[in-house]
Amino acid sequence: MNFLAQLHQPVPLNWFLLLSAALFVLGICGFLIKRNLITMFMSIELMLNAVNLSFVTFACQWGAVKGQIFVFFVMMVAAAEAAVGLAIIIAVFRTRATLAVDRIDMMKL
Repeated sequence: MNFLAQLHQPVPLNWFLLLSAALFVLGICGFLIKRNLITMFMSIELMLNAVNLSFVTFACQWGAVKGQIFVFFVMMVAAAEAAVGLAIIIAVFRTRATLAVDRIDMMKL
């Protein structure tokens, strides 16, 4: 094969799945290790995006649009969750003056 033909080789399915697994593991580690609400929130979003990547990968592999439609709905729910989650985080910060999970031990105001 010549050089231009090698450039047009499709990326193997395994690479996308390995990237998705790595992103998901990074999200789990960030959620478990960090004790900051913002970092935990971003880790959850990273895990959602890792799952979305695997949905799109399998949908593209099988030629089905259902996986991509499902990803669209997951992204809509994630956007709503981000808005509500950030509002809750701001409310907690205003009342407690900290975002450390260890210091937020009581949900009563």
